[in-house]
Parts: sequence; structure tokens; C-alpha cells
Amino acid sequence: MIARLRALATRWTVIAPVFAVLLLVLTWGRDLPGGVVALVTLVLAASVLAAVHHAEVVAHRVGEPFGSLVLAVAVTVIEVALIVTLMIDGGPQSATLARDTVFAAVMITVNGILGISLLVGSLRHGTAVFNSEGTGAALATVATLATLSLVLPTFTTSKPGPEFSTVQLSFAAVSSLVLYGLFVATQTVRHRDYFLPIVRHGEVAKAEEHAPAPSTHTALISLGLLGMALIGVVGLAKGVSPTIESGVQAAGLGHSVVGVIIALLVLLPETIAAVRAARRNQVQTSMNLALGSAMASIGLTIPAVALASLWLTGPLVLGLGDTHLVLLALTMVVGALTVVPGRATPLQGGVHLVLLAAYLELAINP
Repeated sequence: MIARLRALATRWTVIAPVFAVLLLVLTWGRDLPGGVVALVTLVLAASVLAAVHHAEVVAHRVGEPFGSLVLAVAVTVIEVALIVTLMIDGGPQSATLARDTVFAAVMITVNGILGISLLVGSLRHGTAVFNSEGTGAALATVATLATLSLVLPTFTTSKPGPEFSTVQLSFAAVSSLVLYGLFVATQTVRHRDYFLPIVRHGEVAKAEEHAPAPSTHTALISLGLLGMALIGVVGLAKGVSPTIESGVQAAGLGHSVVGVIIALLVLLPETIAAVRAARRNQVQTSMNLALGSAMASIGLTIPAVALASLWLTGPLVLGLGDTHLVLLALTMVVGALTVVPGRATPLQGGVHLVLLAAYLELAINP
């Protein structure tokens, strides 16, 4: 019976990504009736769960921190493709699309994924423990990238409005790539031990011996299915976005709420994977996912939109408004205070989740 259940679980995680891509091809660029929207939503949810499964297979094969890096980069690459596609479609609202998406990703990852992981880990195991050296380095990189790309445009004077000049945008793009590349080298090569799960006494946690690592062939298949699942998640999310947008408009909410909803859908695989890691008392893996996703979102998105701006018409607004500047500053201060001790209680997780709730509330009611 157990063998049959495992076979069924393996089968649906293969079928869901394939069906999601097929459904994406059939529905791309079309107005969807209510019944099809419901089907797309179900397939979208199945693809999210399948993406988490295949990401964990790959992570088990390559080990940490490479596993969390694979999921973070895969999601972000497809997210960048979605942003650029929407920007090419044009419209006055595309001017702030990159800024709104990146900032939403930062708030959701640094406050949402990190906060719920700390809350789950500390409630289940008494105290959530992690490596403050690696996590602190990741948070510092996120803060620097966010400041260079989202804060400085608000105060520069070369162009009117919260925009970069061509030279400034080029510098921000190159700096983002350099910082992200330097962090990945630090995380995976030079100081890899700073990003491995640890136990209460600060020692690196031993791998679970009862679950043998999958073969290279199995891991490669899961990597391909992970890519298909993520393409399905982002593409189907874009497909149902007109329905979401019409609902948001009918409710009298701001257009930025649509971007928040799409960002929540796209980041759902990482959220589930991070919570599962926290339940296993591997909070460092959760931190890697949260901060790595925020870092990849900025470090890959800004260079991509900088390149796309060469042929796109219209302004590219990157600078945050006053309210979001305050939320970003408070997030980084609270994040630093959370990271320094190397351990957290439910209080720290609750504080980050309240900051996320404040961001969402202000998105709905600015």
C-alpha cells in the first residue's frame, strides 16, 4: 500500500508540470471563461506542489546550499522573463512594474518567508537556530542591492522623477550582477559552511541517513520537471491575472495589488519549501531560500530591465515612495536585529509577519 502511494505521488508530480505547460500553450493570450479559470487555478496549485517536490529532490542530490540556490534562481529567472514580457506589452502602468514586483518580492521573502519559517521552527523546536555569519552576509547583500536599485533613484537629480539616468542605470545593473555573483561564490565555494543547517551548539547538522540521495539521472529529470513546473506557475499566473485584475478593480483597489497577488503565487513554491525545512529544524535552509530569493530578484531583475530599456519606450521608474522607503528601512533594521543572535523565538517571526501584513494593508489601502 505504501509503495502504491509513493508511486502515485511520483506520478502526479510528473503529470502536473507537463499538463501545466500544455494548458499554458492552449490558453496563452486568450480570454478565459470562468470554468477555464477554475481549471487553471487547480493546475496552478498542483504545479506549485510539484515544483516543491522536484526542488527537494534536486536539493537532496546536490546538498545545501546548492539546493536552495537552484530553486531561488529558477523562480527568479522565470519571474524576470514575465516582467520583461509585461513591459514589452507596454502601457503607462509598465513604468513601475519592475519596481513594484521587485519590492513585493523583497517584502514577501524577507518578512513573509523568513518570518513564517522562524515562527514554525521556534514553535516546533523551542528556538530557531541558524548561522548568523552566513545569514548576516546575505541580509547585508540584500540591503545593499535594494538601496542601490530602489532607494537611490528617489534622490538622484540627473533625470526628473524617481528615475536613473542611463549611466546610473548601467552602474546599478553591473553592481547588482557583481554583488550577486560574489555572494553565490561565497555561498557555494569559499565559505559554504556558513550556509549549512546547524544544531543548537553551532555544529553543522548531519544529513539524514535514512533517506538516500537520488541518482544523478533522477535529479536531472527532477531539474527539468522543476523548470516546467515553474514555467507553468508563472505562465498560468499571468493567464489568470486579467481575472484577478478585474476583481481588484471591481473591489476599488489599487493596481499594485495585482502585482502583489502574482508575486505571492510565484513565490509560493519557495514558501512551502522553506516551511518544510523549518519543520525539520533546518532553519538555515529556510533563511537561504528567503534571502537568496530576495537577492536573486534584485540582482537578476534590475540588469534584465536595464537591458530591456534599450528598446522599450517610456520611462523606467525604480525609486520607491516615502511609505515604501520607511517599510524597507524598518525591514532591514529588524532583520539585522533578528540575524545577529543566530537564534530566534516566535517573537521575531511574529514581528516580520506583522511587517508583511503592514505592507499588504498599505498596498490595499495606501
